[in-house]
Amino acid sequence: MSSTAAPVVSPLSDATSFIRERIRTVPDWPQPGVQFRDITPVLQDRRALRTLIDLLVQRYIDAGIDTIAGLDARGFIIGPILAYELSLGFVPIRKKGKLPYKTLSQSYELEYGSATVEIHEDACKPGERVVLVDDLIATGGTMMAGKLLLERLGADVVEGAAIIDLPALGGSKILRESGLPLFTVCEFDGH
Repeated sequence: MSSTAAPVVSPLSDATSFIRERIRTVPDWPQPGVQFRDITPVLQDRRALRTLIDLLVQRYIDAGIDTIAGLDARGFIIGPILAYELSLGFVPIRKKGKLPYKTLSQSYELEYGSATVEIHEDACKPGERVVLVDDLIATGGTMMAGKLLLERLGADVVEGAAIIDLPALGGSKILRESGLPLFTVCEFDGH
C-alpha cells in the first residue's frame, strides 16, 4: 500500500493556483461560444474547498463585517460556509419569485440574457457592513444588482468577493467604477 502526501497549501499564490487548477472549463455552455467556468470540481475536492474558504476567512476575519450576502445560485454555496466560519448571518439574494416574504427586486443584463433578483425587505439593517459573494464576475450584472438591493436597504457593501473574474467581459471594471471594491481568487481570459 503506497501513500502519497497531500499537498500543503499556504502562501496566497500557491492557494490561488491550487484553486484555479481545479476549475473546469465547459465549452459552448449554456450557448455556443461561451466558455463556462465550472467551480464544482473545487467544491468536490475537500482540500480545494477548505483552501478557498480559508482564503476568504483570512480576508474578512478582522474586517468588521456584520453579514455575508450570497447571490443565487453558486453564491449560496460559498456564502453560508463563509458566514458560518466568521460566526455571521447569511442573506440570500435570489432569483425572482423564490423568496416567500416581502421583497425588493432589481433587474439586470447577463452576458446571454436578462434576469431579476430579489431580497427580503428586512434582510439587513441600515449601516450593516456586508460582503457580497458569488462564484464568478462576468458582465457584473448580478453582483451590481445585489449591491443595489443591499444599498436600498441601507447596507454598506464593503466588498464583492468571487472565485473567478473574467476581466475581458468588463464586469469587474464596471463594479470597481461603481465604487465596489472586489476580491477575486483567480482570473481567466476570454468568456
